[in-house]
Amino acid sequence: QVQLVESGGGLVQPGGSLRLSCAASGSIFSIYNMNWYRQAPGTQREKFATVTPGGTTNYADSVKGRFIIARDGAKNTVYLHMNTLKPEDTAVYYCNAGRRVGVNTYVYWGQGTQVIVSS
Repeated sequence: QVQLVESGGGLVQPGGSLRLSCAASGSIFSIYNMNWYRQAPGTQREKFATVTPGGTTNYADSVKGRFIIARDGAKNTVYLHMNTLKPEDTAVYYCNAGRRVGVNTYVYWGQGTQVIVSS
């Protein structure tokens, strides 16, 4: 069982920056894809950033060039550096760990942290 705990959300002005953290309960980065999702009111949860066990990163177009996903294996923590924030980035942000082994899929979620971008 993997436990994920997010932190770092809050209120920030448009154009500002924020860093989210996701602390994992063990050393999982070598076998799990680590993802960030977000969900705004009335919308579906969307995946927008991934870091693979090999260190490859992928981003949705909506955040590319503004957000950076990074991980610290020594601290078992994944970070999301968010820059040039826009009001449309307002959402609950979730950390996710996922891996597929044969026909089995293993997925774990954090509890979410609220980000509000507003003046």
